[in-house]
Amino acid sequence: MRHFVYKTLDALQRAAEQTGAAHVHFAANPQEVRQVLAQSVRVGALTVGNSIAIQPMEGCDGTPDGNPDELTWRRYERFARGGAKLIWFEATAVRQDGRANMRQLWITPRNVGEFARLLARVRELHRQEWGSADDLLLPIQLTHSGRYSVPRRIIAYHNPYIDQMTGTPPEYPVIADDELERLEDDYVIAAGLALDAGFQAVDIKAVHGYLLSELLGAKTRDGRYGGPLENRLRFIRNVIGKLRAASGRRLLIAIRMNAFDGVPFGCEFETPYLYGWGVDAANPLREDLREVKQAISSFRECGVELLNISLGSPYYNPHIGRPFEKPDEGNYEQPEHPLTGVDRHFRIAAELQRAFPNLPIVGTGYSWLQKYAINAGAHNIAAGAIRFLGVGRGALAYPDFARDALEKGELDERRCCKTLTYCTYLMRQKFPSGCPPFDKEGYGQIIKLARHAAKEA
Repeated sequence: MRHFVYKTLDALQRAAEQTGAAHVHFAANPQEVRQVLAQSVRVGALTVGNSIAIQPMEGCDGTPDGNPDELTWRRYERFARGGAKLIWFEATAVRQDGRANMRQLWITPRNVGEFARLLARVRELHRQEWGSADDLLLPIQLTHSGRYSVPRRIIAYHNPYIDQMTGTPPEYPVIADDELERLEDDYVIAAGLALDAGFQAVDIKAVHGYLLSELLGAKTRDGRYGGPLENRLRFIRNVIGKLRAASGRRLLIAIRMNAFDGVPFGCEFETPYLYGWGVDAANPLREDLREVKQAISSFRECGVELLNISLGSPYYNPHIGRPFEKPDEGNYEQPEHPLTGVDRHFRIAAELQRAFPNLPIVGTGYSWLQKYAINAGAHNIAAGAIRFLGVGRGALAYPDFARDALEKGELDERRCCKTLTYCTYLMRQKFPSGCPPFDKEGYGQIIKLARHAAKEA
């Protein structure tokens, strides 16, 4: 079903009102959009030159030993020229068994020099295009993929609904406390390598159902890392403490964190729902942000200075995290109007930003709005609902969207992501992920190979 049929901003605003998307509003004036998005943002001791962020989008295009490969370089070179002053480097594994794809990036002592070269290239290209890279912030997202690692899944606890979807038997072992404690040190080692490569910030990834995200919701887990909230925060707090002991304040610490997991789409669940993070146990289709706020407060005390908020999981309820126009091949149709999903993103991010006004938060969920994403972002920033407009899929389709936002206050409709989920399809098929409709040079042949492989499977 086609949902995005809006030819004007007024028509989209009326649709938001009719849908009940009460938190979806827009700055209408291009001059206002330009002025708001051009505002600098203070993040810790750093000043970021504008309010536009490119989200960490995994390209699944590294080499087998974790190096950035040709398409990786191409993607970040395009982002570097594009104009956003916060370019959030994609999920990079802290050890080999934490990769969700055999071509996921993985930082090691052997390849830290390659990351350094890529980072230097990004800064130089940005400097050439925009006069200075001194106000460019480049965090690297450090991850362990946990349940979605290949070839062996590593789970934090048993959620029977997710277990059923992923074919995980109830007797499958969960990762032991001692192993988690050793993994903390792997994060610290990876962060040290990131510092050596020249990154100013590290993101301790706790989003989308990967290992640290799953630990946050591990209410039914025994031991030091499960059960009470204090235990479920232990891993991230320990990593931050060890990072500070090893590197002092030379690295800014960020977190991309789920604020609401939801439930696997289509499952018949029982209440109280004892699983997941940020969910209302009495109705897990709704958020409950009490623990989320306690966690943010705890992380702030440890030294976290930048937060990036997302929702759901691309593996079991992608419509929550990525409101879409068309599902990737083989997946379910959108069960709600996408504006409802956009509204959920905006509502939750705004509540958290207003609860923590001195913590800059990157908002998510904008790409479905197409050319009007920047109007929504400008409104939310001006209203104090977020500090950064974060664009993910939209940046794959339109890597220099920030230039048009800053120079014109409007985007070219012909270049905007239409949320047709080709990028997700490629990722699921274990091919390099990009935007075939708008980047045929990079991904036209790749989508053909992926479809051929799917037919042969």
